[in-house]
Amino acid sequence: MNFFDALTSALTPIHKEGYKFIMAFLAASLVLGWIWDPLFWIGLILTAWCAYFFRDPERVTPLDDDLVISPADGKVSSVVQTIPPRELDLGEGEMLRVSVFMNVFNCHINRAPIRGVVRQAVYKSGSFVNAELDKASEENERNGLVIEGQHGLVGVVQIAGLVARRIVCWRSVNDTLDAGERFGLIRFGSRLDVYLPLSAAPRVSVGQTAVAGETVLAEYNAARGKTVSRRA
Repeated sequence: MNFFDALTSALTPIHKEGYKFIMAFLAASLVLGWIWDPLFWIGLILTAWCAYFFRDPERVTPLDDDLVISPADGKVSSVVQTIPPRELDLGEGEMLRVSVFMNVFNCHINRAPIRGVVRQAVYKSGSFVNAELDKASEENERNGLVIEGQHGLVGVVQIAGLVARRIVCWRSVNDTLDAGERFGLIRFGSRLDVYLPLSAAPRVSVGQTAVAGETVLAEYNAARGKTVSRRA
């Protein structure tokens, strides 16, 4: 690999949703620097962080309908059986819920956990308690997609946190998604919950680091063959 290729591979693309925020941070840095020089450098560091926050790297996603892929970068904060939020209309029975908490340094692009068709897209207003708390699943502002895949209905819920104040979702009912395909983001710290049928076996533990579009959260069949992957 030559120097140009190495430099190109090191520079992660920035999602277009971040451009206006990066420009706002940069403009504020210039204004503050005009008032007092050290403020410019502080603002420049914050501008660099903003660009880092909105990075949108490519991911290599396993191509296997028996696998459930992480929709977010971050830490697995819970793996439990619980009743899904009522607005998802997934029934009153318990489902497997795997939660991934994103801090302000994680990549915040959200990706589809399975391949399938969006059957529901539901936004619900709420509070902004710490997204690591279990009650955030019911109390916080959130946006949920219900995706119908080969093994039935799967819910994926974007949950706002203490800092997050804007959930963005680019998909709607009847859209088709590939596993690992981008479907939204949450600005500045939050959590993703994935609700699965109990026939899915968890393949992560609490505290484990998850990578959106790559980490396998759960699988449906224990007997497995070779899995191929796709860049997304």
